[in-house]
Order: sequence, then structure tokens, then C-alpha cells
Amino acid sequence: MKQTVLSQTEISPGVFLLAVERRFDFLPGQTVKIGVSDGEPPRIYSICSGNQDAELKILYNVKNDGSLTPQLARVKPGDTLELSEPGGSFIGTAEPAVWIATGTGIAPFYSMLRSGLAENKILVHGVRRANQFYFSKDWKKTLGVHYHRFCSREEGDEFSLGRVNGFLETEHFSQSWKYYLCGQAEMCVEMRDLLISKGIPFGRIVAEIYF
Repeated sequence: MKQTVLSQTEISPGVFLLAVERRFDFLPGQTVKIGVSDGEPPRIYSICSGNQDAELKILYNVKNDGSLTPQLARVKPGDTLELSEPGGSFIGTAEPAVWIATGTGIAPFYSMLRSGLAENKILVHGVRRANQFYFSKDWKKTLGVHYHRFCSREEGDEFSLGRVNGFLETEHFSQSWKYYLCGQAEMCVEMRDLLISKGIPFGRIVAEIYF
């Protein structure tokens, strides 16, 4: 369906939050396909807004060698995009879970937060730079001590220097909980193998890989 862009905000260098009107229901964690021009195949993006919000938002980072995101970054309010209906199986639930994300992989978890699914959740977010802890105020307010931040290239008072695997290696989590992984393929595979080595059943791990 054709959708008119309502806003386009650069929330950190090269990272944008785009909004259109929400015209359909979706489950928190689902994705949509977005197309900019007829000659360019659409790409899949996680929804980054609550399932009762008036706007549907997409969080994305510009890849200079990419075919779609440089075009998407030039879109202005009033321009038209093509959006598909929602899909995907990376669905948030009310059961206890650990959410593990890197970079813009935080998007589906923010949708789950905005949809009222933050109770009994632990969020572990890994980034390269401190300005990439997207929506940190909301996470701190809602999750408090269950919000864990790791930055691989900068030090700070409110986050730890390092990667998310260091946290998971030292923490003990219940085998009955669910474990959500969202980010690049290398991270998802590494974290999956680490969780399995700590006794987490394969069937309790769900991954959404970003390309």
C-alpha cells in the first residue's frame, strides 16, 4: 500500500526514525517491507512503535553501499513510500524473557515495550558508540536495573565497556525463560551458541537477523 511519510528524524549520525500513519494491526516484533521506487526491490524492516500507536515507525541506519537506505534517507515528509502488510514470527509475548540486541536491532524490542510487554523482561543492548543507545530514557524508566548497556568503543558512567557476550558469559538465566536475539548474523549465531552452552534449550531461543 502507498503511505505518506509523516516525519523523518535523524536520531544519531546516519540513523533515522521514519514515521507513517498506522493503517493496520500488527503484533509487536513483526516486520514490514518498504519500497522507495518502482525499480528498487523492497527491503524488510522491523516495526519500531507500539501496536496501539497512531504512527508506525521504522528505525534504520544508512548503509553507504546499500541500494535502498541512501534513497530512504532522502525521503521527506509528504513523500510517498510503498509498505507491505506486517509479517514475521519474531513475536513478543508476556512470558519472562531476555531481549538481546545490537545497534538498530533494538527496534522490535521497542515495539514490544510500547505495546505493554516490558514486564518480566531483561534487555541487553550492545553498540559501538554511546550515541547509539536508542530510546535509553524509556528503557531506564521502564526496566531500571534490568536494562544493561555495553559499548565496545567508548567508556561512560552509565554503561559498561565491552560486548554483550561478556555479560551473558557471567550471568545465570533460567532455562524456562525465552531468549530473543536481534542484530547481525554473526552476533545472533555467537549468542545462540553461548546460550546453548549454558544450558538454554534451543527451542527457547528466537532470532531475527539483520542484513
